[in-house]
Amino acid sequence: MARGSLLASLLIAQLIILNCEGININEVPFTSVADAIPERAVCIDGSPAGYHHDLGFGDGVNNWIIYLMGGGWCNNYLTCQQRRKSPLGSTKNIKPTNFGGILSPNRGINPDFFNWNRVHVHYCDGSSFIGDTAVIHLGPHLQLRGSRIFRAITNELLEKGMKNAKNALLVGGSAGGLSAILNCDNFRANLGNVSRVKCVSDAGFFIRAKNVPYAGKRERRFNSVVRFHNLASFLPKLCTSRMRSGLCLFPENLVEDIQTPLFLINSVFDRVQITRNLKPRELRDIKGWKNCTKDLSKCTHPQRKLIKDFGKAFHETLMNIGDNPSRGLFIHACYAHTYMESNEFWNSSGSPKLGNKTISHAVGDWYFDRRVVKLIDTNTDFPFNCLAYD
Repeated sequence: MARGSLLASLLIAQLIILNCEGININEVPFTSVADAIPERAVCIDGSPAGYHHDLGFGDGVNNWIIYLMGGGWCNNYLTCQQRRKSPLGSTKNIKPTNFGGILSPNRGINPDFFNWNRVHVHYCDGSSFIGDTAVIHLGPHLQLRGSRIFRAITNELLEKGMKNAKNALLVGGSAGGLSAILNCDNFRANLGNVSRVKCVSDAGFFIRAKNVPYAGKRERRFNSVVRFHNLASFLPKLCTSRMRSGLCLFPENLVEDIQTPLFLINSVFDRVQITRNLKPRELRDIKGWKNCTKDLSKCTHPQRKLIKDFGKAFHETLMNIGDNPSRGLFIHACYAHTYMESNEFWNSSGSPKLGNKTISHAVGDWYFDRRVVKLIDTNTDFPFNCLAYD
């Protein structure tokens, strides 16, 4: 038997043994930042920040995707203390994971990025990877070090080969999608020699919707995040020079100033924004709202109108930010939240489609400049469940 055939046979046999022993060969291990403690690149509980990194291979060995995990925000001592005891505030119990969607190593699922270096950055600071402060309290101290985490992980990946990248893509989902917007230009600045650097925000376009009920609640929520994490100096100065710092967490006030090419994936009926940001204040109405948002068929006429008004406001907000030639758009009407890590949403027979393109094909076309991608569903005035399980 030829040496190459023998090695291949041995490799196959080894893989069979690993599978029989119950070892998942597709699991990606967790890596703690090497100098996290001295650099204070730590989670809320003080544990070292970190990431999962699946190495690139073939012609993707010098290409990089950095995915910023989401998970909302904490905005006071109590909510940040609650996170301190969970994976959203600690890395003490983070295990190996499997990658899907844009991080999948499967070419059929992820044709444009399957063999890149794919990095999933763990979210444990509660402020979308910005800020740098600590809260001293009678109880446990809280470390709020988002900007240090982002900087330390970026620097570590640069040393691991990202500084020699040919292509790079910063993406994030939900609060990580907002972070991808906030950190986009800084990310590009750190990759000065890379010819193609772009960013994607997945379900991170949180809107103020000032003419839709409970706008004050939405504003107060972001104001409280900015105040508690002391974020004012970390927000884009072009924005904070024009308006209150709390308003500069709303992407509608940020994206026009982003210089790096940016792609926005979002639903006009984003499930999280509708469920939480339109939630009534009155106790007598909360149960009905929960029933409605859990099963849209149970929504009353006033509830349906509120949801439709939010969708209309989303469209108007999007149209008001201007048409940047380098910006890509995939704005649909699915009643869901985040799409890029899910094989089903990202690229499957049941994936949401606009212009006969899945999200995967739309992002790939935009990233590689194959064509302009500005896809917006303007015909649907009420959300629908675009996947059977959603």
